[in-house]
Amino acid sequence: MKYNIRGENLEVTQALKDYAEKKLGKLERYFDATEEVIVNVNLKVYNDRQAKVEVTIPMPQLVLRAEERHEDMYAALDLVTDKLERQIRKHKTKVNRKWREKEAKHVFAGNDVPVAAEPAEEEEWDFELVRTKRFSLKPMDSEEAILQMNMLGHSFFVFTNAETNRTNIVYRRKDGRYGLIEAN
Repeated sequence: MKYNIRGENLEVTQALKDYAEKKLGKLERYFDATEEVIVNVNLKVYNDRQAKVEVTIPMPQLVLRAEERHEDMYAALDLVTDKLERQIRKHKTKVNRKWREKEAKHVFAGNDVPVAAEPAEEEEWDFELVRTKRFSLKPMDSEEAILQMNMLGHSFFVFTNAETNRTNIVYRRKDGRYGLIEAN
């Protein structure tokens, strides 16, 4: 694995960098091939008290992502590593089964996976667009889209339906089940 470690509002010391690489390196055992995997780690400090660690691991078919806050940066790294490991164990069987069905090499996570766009915030009746995201839609079925949505921790996910080649959206309903929106 290759590591891209950035700090916001703090300087990333060699000790902190080494600790992050050591902790996140333990995740390598869950993947078939890790030579080309780039682990993006963003370390932030708020008000000189609260540490936040964000880790994104894009791979060929999935994106693995987690974030944690804690007063201690090292503890936040421990927590985010544990969270990623739980995600991997929870979804590994589903993902590998999905790839076996497609007769492809099983992998755990990927680069060209779309990231669901965040809705624009609104202030009263003034609609100000504050962020724009662009991404390519990967063909997949609704089950794979739900899995990807859950891995990213989003409440909705936009994808191209592999059967119809149309844009679809899966979303988590308030009752905990899932919905599908199909565009005409």
